[in-house]
Amino acid sequence: MIELWIPITVLAAFSQNLRSALQKHLKSRLSTAGATYVRFFYAVPFAFLYLFILNQFFYLPLPEPNANFIIFGIIGGGTQIIATALLVYLFSFRNFAVGTAYSKTETAQTAVFGLIILGDPLTPGAIIGIMISLVGVMAISTARQENGLKNIIQSLSQKTALIGLASGAMFGMSAISYRAASLSLGGEGVVIQAAYTLACVTVFQTLAMTIYLQLKEKGEVINVIKNWRIAILVGLSGMIGSACWFTAMTLQNAAYVRALGQIELVFTFIASYIFFKEKTNGTELFGILALVFGILVLLVGT
Repeated sequence: MIELWIPITVLAAFSQNLRSALQKHLKSRLSTAGATYVRFFYAVPFAFLYLFILNQFFYLPLPEPNANFIIFGIIGGGTQIIATALLVYLFSFRNFAVGTAYSKTETAQTAVFGLIILGDPLTPGAIIGIMISLVGVMAISTARQENGLKNIIQSLSQKTALIGLASGAMFGMSAISYRAASLSLGGEGVVIQAAYTLACVTVFQTLAMTIYLQLKEKGEVINVIKNWRIAILVGLSGMIGSACWFTAMTLQNAAYVRALGQIELVFTFIASYIFFKEKTNGTELFGILALVFGILVLLVGT
């Protein structure tokens, strides 16, 4: 029987893929920070509507926050913003693909943080699956670059590689912090715990980015509001994705969830091939096959 966290994670990856596509469309109208801000600003009402429905129609009691919840929630929200900023910063470099590839070490770093902070164990099969999928993801990330995977190893000491590793570390810390925050609420209501955590963190991130934009990019908040027709879809798809991520990571080891979530790249690959008729080279095909095989090993190994 398929465990519940598996289809929830696949839905999360699909929703994230849709959100990213919509954000790219907005990028021509908004700044990078503005396009990022959209995912939080427009997700807030949907997050609270979701929480309201769970509480009022499914009679799930609202959790009571505690010190651990607040601390891990702030850490999770803050590190996710930092991770995103580092990833965006990479695009200003000529060899950004190398840094992007190293940011994909997020899953492996999540596993380490999970073991240290929460004591989440890893089975041998899961470790093998994560490593195989990591190779696949890095191959996909550098498929269009000269020397591909070989270039990754040679570039380990470069600035872009270090920024990528830092981004992956922040994403990993964010995932573990969200899991810790949700679990700290206690009780048996996994769905309401995840929804409550999502609502609180989204408000925190929205406030933080609003202050940043007002200080650094005045007028961008108004631009975000003017582009509400597409932005509201970003918020909705982002909220659905985040709700699924939070729920899955409350149910299961965050490293397993993030590893399976890399199936998002498969969705991107399929969409590029079907809708945009983009040709695939040998490295990309190897990466996709390695990623899928790694995910299968992970699922069997857990």
